[in-house]
Amino acid sequence: MQIIESVGQMQEMALAVRRAGEEIALVPTMGYLHDGHASLMRAGRGKGELLVASIFVNPTQFGRGEDLSTYPRDLARDTRIAEAAGVDLLFLPSAEDIYPPGFQTYVNVEEISLPLCGASRPGHFRGVTTVVCKLFNIVQPTVAFFGKKDFQQLAVIRQMVIDLNMPVTIVGMPIIREPDGLAMSSRNAYLSPDERLKALCLSRGLGAVRTAYRAGERNVATLRQLVIAAIEAEQTPVIDYVEFRHGTTLQEVAIADDQTLLALAVKIGTTRLIDNCVLGEDD
Repeated sequence: MQIIESVGQMQEMALAVRRAGEEIALVPTMGYLHDGHASLMRAGRGKGELLVASIFVNPTQFGRGEDLSTYPRDLARDTRIAEAAGVDLLFLPSAEDIYPPGFQTYVNVEEISLPLCGASRPGHFRGVTTVVCKLFNIVQPTVAFFGKKDFQQLAVIRQMVIDLNMPVTIVGMPIIREPDGLAMSSRNAYLSPDERLKALCLSRGLGAVRTAYRAGERNVATLRQLVIAAIEAEQTPVIDYVEFRHGTTLQEVAIADDQTLLALAVKIGTTRLIDNCVLGEDD
């Protein structure tokens, strides 16, 4: 597996690959890799002659007081995981190379970025879309893989690709969970053993709604109370949002159907966790 740190070198290689008529698959990450990331890389293995994974803790998507300085990092472990998953090239740009002095251009997707995490973390998605746009320009992928755990991020990136006529196919991959149901996340590393147990209230809430939905319940107000009850049973978690949204537009809905997204954001101690499901899909 090759490692490139320079933006210029990465772009030069990518353009040469594309000129040769070959395709590039990209898995963008912020590192501290787990099997959720590895599943994206394994899926990308057969989708291009060159499989690139990027690791970049993007400062522009962190707000004031968020965990940029403490975000977990382990490059040696990440390198082993990426290589085992079949990655050909690991791209490790620096913040100074991605955002050089005088940088002043940002990509902002409007309506779809405003609710949910966009309301809780103003400016977050502007940072996400800007860095993803830059990665697409640098790496020149024909296909890029993103996890559905960050469902709104996936929706925002898809909208950006459509609106800006980017020749990239966006593939959303299923959430990978621990055996007890907790969605895999780099931020799970922040949880104490007691908090780790409390965090299961998110998947329990999703499960309660799935059960009720399959039994015929469609009223969103009723379904929301099932989630809230499951979370509040743990007493200490703090709910950021429990939202039922259209799975494509992210508009609010009052009556659920198979395309309805249930999205959660809950703070366990100092750690903010997100999770979701689409009611008509198997998780």
